[in-house]
Amino acid sequence: MRIELQRRSEVSRLFSLVSPLLALVLTLFFGGIMFWTLGKNPFDALYSFFIEPLLEVWSLHELAIKAAPLILIGVGLSICYRSNNWNIGAEGQFTIGAITGSILPVLYPEWHSPMILPLMLVMGMIGGALYAGIPALLKTRFNTNEILTSLMLVYIAQLYLDWLVRGPWRDPQGYNFPQTKAFVPEAVLPEVLDSGRAHLAIVFAIVVAVAIWFMMRFMLKGFEVTVLGQSERAGRFAGFSARRMVWFSMLLSGALAGLAGISEVSGSIGHVQPSISPGYGFTAIIVAFLGRLNPLGIIASGFVLALTYLGGEAAQLSIGISDKVSRVFQGLLLFFVLSCDTLIHYRLRLVRHPAPGGAHA
Repeated sequence: MRIELQRRSEVSRLFSLVSPLLALVLTLFFGGIMFWTLGKNPFDALYSFFIEPLLEVWSLHELAIKAAPLILIGVGLSICYRSNNWNIGAEGQFTIGAITGSILPVLYPEWHSPMILPLMLVMGMIGGALYAGIPALLKTRFNTNEILTSLMLVYIAQLYLDWLVRGPWRDPQGYNFPQTKAFVPEAVLPEVLDSGRAHLAIVFAIVVAVAIWFMMRFMLKGFEVTVLGQSERAGRFAGFSARRMVWFSMLLSGALAGLAGISEVSGSIGHVQPSISPGYGFTAIIVAFLGRLNPLGIIASGFVLALTYLGGEAAQLSIGISDKVSRVFQGLLLFFVLSCDTLIHYRLRLVRHPAPGGAHA
């Protein structure tokens, strides 16, 4: 006997709409069980994880800071995935964007100009796009699997960043700590409000999400993304090029990841150091799917996943659990999102093996 997936003849629109909410409920339920097995009160733990971080103004600012890169990267990845190009290396593009965008304030710290910040943002986007162009080139030229190449490039980018801040970019007056000089004020993203640290990156994220939603909803390019993602053969009949779509989707997602990278370094950290991301590039994959690959849905899912980071830090202090719990929540959420989507489109069917000699009975 074996289990097979059989495509449903008709997909429930209701369940398609509530699938992300169902995944969230299941995540909370099994998360509560996890806390219970750890010897913690599930209700107190979930309160500390998901409610307590929303009660203070400063924590809302921190939520916006963590949501901004998730939304920016998630929106770019949604274009890749809807066009059937699987960019898994946004973490590396985030890192390279941070590096290339930081060239000016690190190498020319004496330059004080209003132009430095716009140039940093542009250079960060170019760096991320060029780095995403490597798997795009390998796929279009050599038919290489972009999942593997983009993922392996993540570790190259992280090691390159580590080498830079421990070597040529290390601050000679930084007491031997592996970090660069602090950015000059003109190279720091300004805060949105005086009440906290939230900076312009969250504005960039929302504007980009709305712009990409408009493109997908009303422009020919959005139709091209959808058609090629559903059927490359149908796209060729419509005059669309799958090869050009690989380049478009990868470069766009890389540019947005690079923008997220330089925004994080410029707005939240203020210098370059070996660790600039808690895994935003990988978590953004969950953000994209939880948002149903819809840019507006990704705004909401970006805040939800940002809350898991913030809640993990709060729960670590209030109830004494490991910060790794936030990764468990993210993994549970991805599992249930994909499981719910699979069971909406397919049904499980038990297939019995024929008895030996049964064909001759």
